[in-house]
Amino acid sequence: MPDSIPSPSPSITRNKKTQWPLTFLLWILLPVFPGVIFYQLDSFDPGSYPAHELVHRKPIFVPKRNSHMLRGAEEIGKGNLFAPEDLAYEPKSGVIYTGCGDGWIKRVTVNESAADILVENWINTGGRPLGLVHGHYGEVVVADAFKGLLNITADGEVHLLTDEADGIKFKLTDAVAIAEDGTLYFTDASYKYSFNDFIWDFFEGRPYGRLLQYDPSSKQTKVLVKDLYFANGVAVSPDQDFVIFCETPLSKCKKYYIKGEREGSVDIFVENLPGIPDNIRYDGEGHYWIALSTELTYAWELAQKYPFLRKIMAIMERYVGRPHVEKNSGVVAVDLEGKPTEHYYDQDLTLISSGIKIGNHLYCGSIRYPYILRLNLNQNPASSSDAAAA
Repeated sequence: MPDSIPSPSPSITRNKKTQWPLTFLLWILLPVFPGVIFYQLDSFDPGSYPAHELVHRKPIFVPKRNSHMLRGAEEIGKGNLFAPEDLAYEPKSGVIYTGCGDGWIKRVTVNESAADILVENWINTGGRPLGLVHGHYGEVVVADAFKGLLNITADGEVHLLTDEADGIKFKLTDAVAIAEDGTLYFTDASYKYSFNDFIWDFFEGRPYGRLLQYDPSSKQTKVLVKDLYFANGVAVSPDQDFVIFCETPLSKCKKYYIKGEREGSVDIFVENLPGIPDNIRYDGEGHYWIALSTELTYAWELAQKYPFLRKIMAIMERYVGRPHVEKNSGVVAVDLEGKPTEHYYDQDLTLISSGIKIGNHLYCGSIRYPYILRLNLNQNPASSSDAAAA
């Protein structure tokens, strides 16, 4: 036996030193090659979001916040509601109407005690009811993602009002509001992508949304504003001067003037929201409540600026699946001028799609949860101290 193990020759040592980084580099690059091939072969071609729409993206300051709204929230109608997206309150009967993912429009009787709240089936549209509004004659008007704009009479008869404009069929009828004269204002979020494929509209980054008007007397449908980025929630101002609508991926709401000197023009109502807006509701007390499905993340800001990142996200969506990164969902209240006043949200809350203040409570619908979320605002108020700490 030799007294010691001989040392490797210098040439062998050099070979091992050069082989190690080469092996490591191959280990890193090998998974990249299939990704590059997928990227080159995939036909999805995202567009560029307009640079002027993406400036000043720092979320607007909200003076009062409740960042832990789940601590005091109740789950209303749990097990009897499947993804109640929008909420329309009828004060005379004390009933909330909501459209669910199984096609049912449900009626939810509002009571102080969660145990006494009654949920009943009303009408199944056979589609996906999203936005709802009570008409002036006992009817409920529904923006059904698959069917179009529907009128449901007090007796439960379903009538199609409209499902196209300017020769283009609606693909994702989304939200609806009614003016005092009976005119209906609604959105087709995307005339290219359906409700089940809505994320692709975000990825593509092209303006397929429209704000529309339906005149019940003439039965005419008119496009008011086109080339919108996923047009969403709608509300008519209390003075009937303008209509507010949300552009979801841009984190802003705009207003379209329906009378006065500026009739037909568009202006910003509120921008740089602290999240991605969905439905908007006026509470009759000087505030609009805008649902935020998730917070505005730096990753999404980058993806909006760089189409190649959205193409990568689209490939992952198609072949791998999209990670659930939504958080800090909730509702923000703004005054008649669009200035934020209160923000209710929670890190563990996702995909809140509507918020409406009824009495002392905030009621929230969603496209995820099997219930309506209710928060007593007197017992769980937003505070300036919480805003300062954020």
